[in-house]
Order: sequence, then C-alpha cells, then structure tokens
Amino acid sequence: MKPQKKKAKIGIVGCGAIGSRMAKSITTELKDDCRLAAVYDIDLKKAQELAQKISPRAFKKSYADLLNSSEFVIEAVNADDTYTIIKEALNSKKNVLSMSVGKLLGRRDLFRLAEKNGCRILIPSGAIAGIDAIKAAGLAKISSITLTTRKPPAGFFSGPSVVEKRMNLSEITQETVIFDGDVDTAVKLFPHNINVAATIALASGVQEKMSIRIITSPDYKTNSHEIEVTGDFGRITTRTDNAVCPDNPKTSYLAVLSAIQTLKQFFGGIKVGT
Repeated sequence: MKPQKKKAKIGIVGCGAIGSRMAKSITTELKDDCRLAAVYDIDLKKAQELAQKISPRAFKKSYADLLNSSEFVIEAVNADDTYTIIKEALNSKKNVLSMSVGKLLGRRDLFRLAEKNGCRILIPSGAIAGIDAIKAAGLAKISSITLTTRKPPAGFFSGPSVVEKRMNLSEITQETVIFDGDVDTAVKLFPHNINVAATIALASGVQEKMSIRIITSPDYKTNSHEIEVTGDFGRITTRTDNAVCPDNPKTSYLAVLSAIQTLKQFFGGIKVGT
C-alpha cells in the first residue's frame, strides 16, 4: 500500500475576507498538500464562525495555541501588531505567508530572522502584474518606478490619511488625486490600500526610486494599478484592472488568488516564473 502523503498543517491569523477565502481554498484546491489546523482572530467569534463552517477543531483561543498547532502560518490581519505576529511565527521556526506586505517594508530584521531559523517568508504578487519582471530587472540598474493606483471611493478604508486630512470620500464627485509621493509615506498613510507598493519596493530593491500616485473617482468601477519601470534592461509597463473580491469590496480578488497560487506552488514543489 502506498504510504499516505503527510499534509502540511496550516494556521491562519485573521479571519476576515482574505483569511476566510484562504481557509476555504486549503480545504479545496490545496487539500492534497495541506490541511487547516488552526484559525485565530482577535475577534474570537469571527474565528469560531469560520471554523464551524470548515473545520470546528481548527478554532483556537490564542495565537500561542495556533503556533503550537501549525507548521505554516498565514498572516492576514494588517494590524498594529502584525510585525510582532510575524516575528513570533519566525521565532517558532514557522514559514510565513504575509498578506500585509507594507508591514515588511524596512523590516530587514525579519528577513534575517527567517534566514537564521531556516524559515521562508512568502510574499504573493498580489493585485498587480509584472513582479517577476521587476525582480529580474532589479539585477540590472533600475532608473525609476512609477505606480499609479486608481480606486473608487468605496475602495478605501478610513486610514490615517483619510482621517488626518478629514476627507469625506462620499463627497468626491470627480477624479481626485489623494496622494502623490514616496512609497514609505504611501504605506504609512494607506496601510490597507497600497500593499502593492510595498511588494514592488521589496521586489525591485530600489524603493528610493519609486513614485506613488493614488487617484479616486466615483466613475471608477475597478481597483487598478498601473506600473512603469525604466532602466538598463529596457522598459516595463503593466496595468491591472481588478475585480473586487466577492466577500469584500475593499479587496481585489486577484490579491486573494495570488496568495492561493503562492501556497499551491510552495507545497506543490513547482514554481513557474522568476
């Protein structure tokens, strides 16, 4: 008799739209390689409700319980303590897939910790195209990177910039630039909306050469990201018009699919692309 394949035990921190989608995928598309071992959310009711739908025994009452029950951690929270969540997983020698890429920007200590403990930090491409080419281009000289993000007003969370500038997004009637600046500031002011900027920065290694523009309009029907990269390699231009995730209009569906595909490649042992 052929021995049964050992399935990786996955723990998910954060049971919102993305965490819930990931949990469902683990029990469907990834069921041959993985099993959902633990789910945890600071809102215990949310975690319990997700577990009841998929795997009741996966519900955990603390993050420590999740770490003890898992071999691989999916971070899907984007909270003030996201850095600590990822660090504790790495200290426990767990591989981590991080959805809150902005929290990794400027945190080289996490990458060093992962290397020291023999762990991997997986960063999905997210809601953009061209990360494979940008990584390759980063081996040559990149002169400039411009990211223009366009979202309808409903696509924005009430993040620091919205609160600080007292923006009433519902009163915007025409195309309006709400940010134009560097990647560090963009990630700080729009932590839930501009993870793609952090992904590009980490892939390219030249965040100081990046310019970020965020535009909104009630006429926009999709979340779109347009990237232009120039350098010794030539020129890259991509534009992605994203359908919103059925579970959350503030999340691009492609971002969730990208995370699922990242897991599939990691556990399947087949990686296509740079």
